[in-house]
Amino acid sequence: MRGGATVCSGDRFLYLLPQLTNSTRPRPVLVHLQSNAKLFLKPHGSKLSLTPRAADSSTTTTTTTTNNNTLVPDDGFSLAKVSFGVVGLGVGVSLLSYGFGAYFNVLPGSGWSAIMLTYGFPLAIIGMALKYAELKPVPCLTYSDAQSLQEKCATPILKQVKNDVTRYRYGDEQHLDEALKRIFQYGQGGGIPRRSAPVLQMIREEVTQEGKYCLVLVFEAKALQLSDFERRQAKFTSFFGPGITAEVGKSENDLYEVRLISNTDPNASPS
Repeated sequence: MRGGATVCSGDRFLYLLPQLTNSTRPRPVLVHLQSNAKLFLKPHGSKLSLTPRAADSSTTTTTTTTNNNTLVPDDGFSLAKVSFGVVGLGVGVSLLSYGFGAYFNVLPGSGWSAIMLTYGFPLAIIGMALKYAELKPVPCLTYSDAQSLQEKCATPILKQVKNDVTRYRYGDEQHLDEALKRIFQYGQGGGIPRRSAPVLQMIREEVTQEGKYCLVLVFEAKALQLSDFERRQAKFTSFFGPGITAEVGKSENDLYEVRLISNTDPNASPS
């Protein structure tokens, strides 16, 4: 008997081996496969080899999970989320508008028009100036397991970094400008041009596989390479230390990640 027969039922394949001995009955071989795998049977002389092959990538779904990777919503009110430029400009323009309307007797309150015009004009100017110099906060993604470790494991510098980049700032060219200036040495020997400086896009709070708190800085740097960050990995550790270890890596779309990992043991009892 040469050749064999294959019977498929659900995720089981029953292959009837051809005659390999003097027996006239073929020997059945029952093979269990996952629903997303394929099995190819290749004869090699009198032996049969089973060659597994993964299913097409279009039908394969990969899921990565951690112990607790639920994002914590950031929907609470905070002054850090308030733009003083918008507030000043809005109040100033409102006072000016109503003051002019009252002055020309279009709106009631003509006796207060002079006061509204007096205060409305400088408030509008200050609001426009703050709005022009405004640096918006970057998004912050916080996972629930990292939030529970933040108070205990995050160093004071890591807490300050998070607070600084997640609020409105005024007069700064970019977030972490002083830190990046020292680490990348703009315009100095061995440094980079200022126009090539990385720009902070977002931050992320997560827990490492070792269970340590980690603050991830995500930069966009189209003019830089991963090697530019790797050469300065020790400087990141030194600047944002003590008590942290910096790791660098590259993501997609010219994004680079600097992971500031706290060395505080989350299981250590407080002294």
